[in-house]
Amino acid sequence: MISIRMNDKFLKPYNPGEVEGRIYELWEKSGYFNPDNLPPRHEKPFTIVMPPPNANGDLHAGHSLVITIEDIITRFKRMRGYKALWIPGADHAGFETQVVYEKKLEKEGRSRFGMDPQELYKEIYKFTLENKHNMENQIRALGASCDWSREKFTLDPDVVKKTQKTFVKMFEDSLIYRGKRTINWCSKHQTSLSEVETESSEEITPFYYFKYGPFEIGTVRPETKFADKYVVMHPDDARYSQYKHGDTFEVEWINGPIMATVIKDEAADMEFGTGVMTITPWHSQIDYEIRERHGLDAEQIIDWRGKLLPIAGEFVGMNIKDARPKIVERLKEKGLLLKVDENYKNVVKRCYKCSTIIEPQIKDQWFVKMEPLAKKAIESVDNKNIRFIPDNYEKIFRYWMNNTIDWNISRQIVWGIPIPAWFHEPKCIPKTEREKDMAKCKEIIVSEEEPICKFCDAKYIRDPDTFDTWFSSGQWPLFVTDYPDGKDFKTYYPTDVMETGQDLIFKWIPRMVIFGLYLSGKDPFHTIYLNGMVNDAHGKKMSKSKGNVINPTTLTEKYGTDALRMALVVGNTPATDLSLREDKVKGYKNFANKLWNIARFTMSQHNEGELKNSLVEEFNALAKDVTTDMDNYRFYLAAEKIYAYIWHRLADEIIEESKKDSSILPTTYYLLQNCLKLLHPFMPFITEEIWQELKNKESLLMIETWPT
Repeated sequence: MISIRMNDKFLKPYNPGEVEGRIYELWEKSGYFNPDNLPPRHEKPFTIVMPPPNANGDLHAGHSLVITIEDIITRFKRMRGYKALWIPGADHAGFETQVVYEKKLEKEGRSRFGMDPQELYKEIYKFTLENKHNMENQIRALGASCDWSREKFTLDPDVVKKTQKTFVKMFEDSLIYRGKRTINWCSKHQTSLSEVETESSEEITPFYYFKYGPFEIGTVRPETKFADKYVVMHPDDARYSQYKHGDTFEVEWINGPIMATVIKDEAADMEFGTGVMTITPWHSQIDYEIRERHGLDAEQIIDWRGKLLPIAGEFVGMNIKDARPKIVERLKEKGLLLKVDENYKNVVKRCYKCSTIIEPQIKDQWFVKMEPLAKKAIESVDNKNIRFIPDNYEKIFRYWMNNTIDWNISRQIVWGIPIPAWFHEPKCIPKTEREKDMAKCKEIIVSEEEPICKFCDAKYIRDPDTFDTWFSSGQWPLFVTDYPDGKDFKTYYPTDVMETGQDLIFKWIPRMVIFGLYLSGKDPFHTIYLNGMVNDAHGKKMSKSKGNVINPTTLTEKYGTDALRMALVVGNTPATDLSLREDKVKGYKNFANKLWNIARFTMSQHNEGELKNSLVEEFNALAKDVTTDMDNYRFYLAAEKIYAYIWHRLADEIIEESKKDSSILPTTYYLLQNCLKLLHPFMPFITEEIWQELKNKESLLMIETWPT
């Protein structure tokens, strides 16, 4: 032990604003964020991949929680002697970013419709890169010890190329197909959406009962009924045994008489209403499936902007919301309205970004066959290759994998990775008369490069659609480790932990698992740690419209990053929503001040002499307990135990006792050093600052050996 002269800085209160930028620069210059530069004792690789934040705005409180937890894991593993690699990145976030930019255009009095697609893309690209740079600085400010030399963006050229290559491979393996199917259509943003991009909620909607020939039918959507010429009933429904499949009859309907056909199908629910329904195959998935089984016609009633087509007669061009009461009134005038249930509870599906009611439409799109891929994911969970924290989320994962539907990956937006598919021009221009007879021009070709027709001079036109952003981000663990031939892929894949929000259990996580298994034959990670949402102080979801959004930068500027990190972790169990209160953050600023004062006192005292075995053993028991919590991802407990020991045991008892018994002072110095190590993953800035003074800037705390 040596005696340390107290630095003058400790005569002043702790100032995080003066410390944090300087300390982060010290870490970056050391090169130790890159595991290739770590000392020899760091041997076994440990990898964690940052869920790439959307590069379309500032980080929010939820991002702060993710960054904090992942940095805690990384710093702990690094101190434990692992070659800890935390790979950062940013997501172009396809549809979400385009929605953000469209709002910007609206404020400027512009619209993406009518803009040149290439010019729009350039504008969004510039906007995204600006946000990406700002976002990365915010991540640094949170103390993230990630390897910036390996940073990835989902629109990096190699990522784009590999995404398209995966599409081609899946098409060749018959896991991707193109066809007309019912899709979720957002009429505001003019694009199709996958199931996970829609939100379903129970709403009160009027339910109308109409006379349809000899039958009574019910619907919440009379605006879709213009072309309803098929009446469906269950083949076992004795009430309608006199009607045979294929029977026809004339009925008076919205715009006059139509010829109706009886269809017997088990999709009809004998227990619901009268057990009879008419179908609108173009605007209902269930009706579409009935149509497919029986080879029925389908006619579009509502256009892509949510307005009625000419089949609606005098209602043509009307928005469906405005047309509904007028159509009901028309049927009432004809004596066809039987009754209305004003309190009917109906599940309504809406766009998750703008809340526009989703319109089912039939459209040619690219689909991924999910069943064979989901089967592999379930097998992996069955074999205990993947662990969920908390473990009850395994059931949710299994549910989504057991109830998959084919995934629509086409998006009618500019911002994203282009789908590598090409459509033959409508006209065929044979090169010679002989080739005209031989011509077998392919209508669609899947290829990364522009194809040339072998039989005619017509060109191939690129599919204007882009990928659903989950198609590229689902391959993220592979891309950031340079799959398939990179050195990092061989060293750091599979990764170890995927830490992310619990809301992504059915969005992002399944896609990473299926792509990892499909492309590499290995699970992308062995542990999935799920965090909850960060709400306001009253437990309410943060929303700009509510005015309750908490900007983490505001809190860090006021109380310091370490205080925010502790407030986010202590008491925060996995997948449980957290109420972020300013007074809690302030409390951990007080804790930082307490630690500063402990260091000031300890460094001002003589510290040579023997250690008190009882105190050392007590600390070792704490270190062992905390280590067990850390190894089992119980960070909320570990942080609380360290906090309690430093404040109540070290400061209130041991240091106070040392003022009476100077023989305890050397032990106090020893305890301070090791407490800094235990606390470092949680409060990295202040612990590193104190360590630099303790060690006269001879070493970095971030690579010290974890106390055992």
